[in-house]
Amino acid sequence: MKREERQQSIINLLVENKTVDLEDLADRFTVSKMTIHRDLDDLEQAGVLRKVRGGATIDAGTQFESDFRIRERQGHEAKLTMAQRALELVEPGMTVMVNDGSMAAVLGEMLLQKRPLTLITYNAAIMERLKGESGITLIALGGIYSAKFNAFLGVVTEEALFRLRADIAFISTPAVSGRLAYHMDDNVVRAKRAMISSATKTCLLVNHERIGHTALHVMADLADFDAVITDSAPDAATLEEFEQAGIRLTIASTQDPT
Repeated sequence: MKREERQQSIINLLVENKTVDLEDLADRFTVSKMTIHRDLDDLEQAGVLRKVRGGATIDAGTQFESDFRIRERQGHEAKLTMAQRALELVEPGMTVMVNDGSMAAVLGEMLLQKRPLTLITYNAAIMERLKGESGITLIALGGIYSAKFNAFLGVVTEEALFRLRADIAFISTPAVSGRLAYHMDDNVVRAKRAMISSATKTCLLVNHERIGHTALHVMADLADFDAVITDSAPDAATLEEFEQAGIRLTIASTQDPT
């Protein structure tokens, strides 16, 4: 098996199991542990995984978010549920901003149901899917391309966002703790903050499994958002904490917001 094929197989195993074991990989592919070490080093450098003692994981840490290629293959039903609920906030004729991420990519495609729209994004997956679609005025923001996030980021992106205005911005996050949303990448944080400041209304999208976790950078206070959508209800203590803080959490799997 070629190195590229073996590394793709490792990615597939991570999608299924979230973690891989060094010795198990060596046995599975009939190669030395040193060869697997080099494979994991390559994938870590590419931002696909993070190495841990005896193997690797794609679970997010305070300074790590798994590669877009991993995230786009995870939790599709949850993403669909949240995107469908988010779509209720959009009316034809609006100008809509959508950020980076696999969750946002699902929503971006569903926005075709609400055309005509003006859509502003730096998400490369959305750009590729919606370019040329009738009824969509696509404003694709440039910048420095990040393969890890499959998005264009940096000063060019941020300056463009500050000079634009939207009716609503949809922003996703990999971590929420207390009343704060977090992200581990500073370039992504700055782009999301620029979107928040450039939209009349804002909506935060977060998988319920990411609630109760932190990342390196505080991105925003949940009170900064007009809506916070998650796929299913977090634990009772978290719901009570949100209620006491006056944060309106919409559970996408139910009909009524909490």
